[in-house]
Amino acid sequence: MSPPTSASDLIRSHLSRVSQLRAQAQAEGLQAAVDEIKHLQARRFRGTYADFLEHPKYAPATRFFLDELYGVHDFARRDAQFARIAGALERLFPEAVAQLATDLSETHALTEVLDHQLATHWLSLDAAHSPSERYIVAWRSTDARASRERQLAVVQHMGLELQRLTRMKTLRLGLRMMRNPARAAGLDALQHFLETGFDAFAALGDARPFLDTIRGRESGWVQALFDEDLAACRRRLDEELDSRA
Repeated sequence: MSPPTSASDLIRSHLSRVSQLRAQAQAEGLQAAVDEIKHLQARRFRGTYADFLEHPKYAPATRFFLDELYGVHDFARRDAQFARIAGALERLFPEAVAQLATDLSETHALTEVLDHQLATHWLSLDAAHSPSERYIVAWRSTDARASRERQLAVVQHMGLELQRLTRMKTLRLGLRMMRNPARAAGLDALQHFLETGFDAFAALGDARPFLDTIRGRESGWVQALFDEDLAACRRRLDEELDSRA
């Protein structure tokens, strides 16, 4: 029986997959399509959570998800920093921090895999179609329902871990004290991610209503994008995209 895979091994494996997909997208001429997919998804997210983005209590956590998980950014520096200290996370931090990093890397890898698949199908479709219809057809062509459900489950777990970590006051203080050493060590992107997540979820108090709403809305979108009548789904998606154009 093989020993269980360590958090550091999982983190490095997930981030290696992301790096491979980035290189593949560049080599295969998919990068522009991947970026277009990411921009469309970010607009949809802003439309779906427009109420949260304007809510004093929920806005920081919503922006954290949008910017740190689904944002249209180059996360290569942060990824490299996570991979570089993956082993140290297990040695120096509570288990929950290592689990948080594992969740982040898995979410990151799942998102890249799914976006890569979407981009491949997106390019095979007639560009005369509206972006929303093209997106829905590409989504259905990936036939990745299980991966979508796993993606949502990992994000939910990450949110619960962040809530648990915010209750460890000594850990939060320790993070603040690490700012200058982290910058000096070239770990500023990783430090920013951890501090932003801690601050956002500390502001929530009880994160469950926030996470329950995300689960409900995203599950609804997963079902609609797979199963709803194409014309009806296109109208709904257009409304979300137009609301935050």
